[in-house]
Amino acid sequence: MPSLELKTNVKLDDPKAFLVEFSKFAAETLGKPESYIVVSYTHQEFMAWHGTFDPAYLLSVVSLGNINPEANITYSKKFSDFFQTKLGAPSTRGYISLIDPGIENLGYSGTTFGTIFGKK
Repeated sequence: MPSLELKTNVKLDDPKAFLVEFSKFAAETLGKPESYIVVSYTHQEFMAWHGTFDPAYLLSVVSLGNINPEANITYSKKFSDFFQTKLGAPSTRGYISLIDPGIENLGYSGTTFGTIFGKK
């Protein structure tokens, strides 16, 4: 169920092609089937970092079960490297939020994953 929301001041020439590539990369990086992955891209023209409009980004990753301190270091490195290559934004110009909301706190199909997995 990983969802990844990217906000960046970098305007992409072909956002759909980028999202297809980003989806595959996210699935590989997070070790989840791509059929579970949701990615989005929002161009934030007026995103300033350290008072400049050089390439920058904010990434929010919400995923069940695989967000933890050890894995997060790997995820941060891989996503930072990806955005350096694809957006021209160095790792010093992006924040990555890695969140595991817990199965009771994530809704899907009119219920929660806690109910789906028999925990509630």
